[in-house]
Amino acid sequence: MAMTETMISALTTLLVTVDPPGLAPLFLGLTQGMTREQRQQVAIRGSVMGFAILTVFALFGATILGALGISMGAFRIAGGLMLFAIAFEMIFEKRNERKEKTTGDAITKDHIHNLAVFPLAIPLIAGPGAISATVLISGTMDGWIGKLQLIAVIGVVLGLVLVSLYLAERLNKFLGVTGRALLTRLLGVLLAALSVQFVVDGVKSAFAG
Repeated sequence: MAMTETMISALTTLLVTVDPPGLAPLFLGLTQGMTREQRQQVAIRGSVMGFAILTVFALFGATILGALGISMGAFRIAGGLMLFAIAFEMIFEKRNERKEKTTGDAITKDHIHNLAVFPLAIPLIAGPGAISATVLISGTMDGWIGKLQLIAVIGVVLGLVLVSLYLAERLNKFLGVTGRALLTRLLGVLLAALSVQFVVDGVKSAFAG
């Protein structure tokens, strides 16, 4: 039961931080003027790279923290506060503005063939929030079985990202401005609650040590 709750929490946290539906309109802006085949190629490459990045942090994030002398309790507190800041942006519609600015800057600076790497894989899919969440969740998973389960969760989330990018045009029309705003706010409230839980767990861990 405890493992099931951990998996559900991991899936929910990553879904909210990666936000597959929210990527759809940004992806359309990024790939403006491309054919459907070209868009699909960018979507596949970006999703695979995003999966690879998050998997690396799932496997070695705790090791990197240990090498830097950072306890998991301290990282949970810092990561929780960071996720709360993202939740605040989502609730008050600041996050998409920042992402759109990143997207616009990238189009002028990078060749169109590199869009899958930047800004799609980094920072739109595997951004600071998703990376922090991955490392935080990894710290709650025991052993290699737990890590493999987390990688499976990342695979599910990135699979949903790929589906969202494939259906970007339809999804954008279906949700509309009101639907996207409502979904973003609801996910923001959920992420705020999860981030507070990370902070609480971090404080308990820090004082227990």
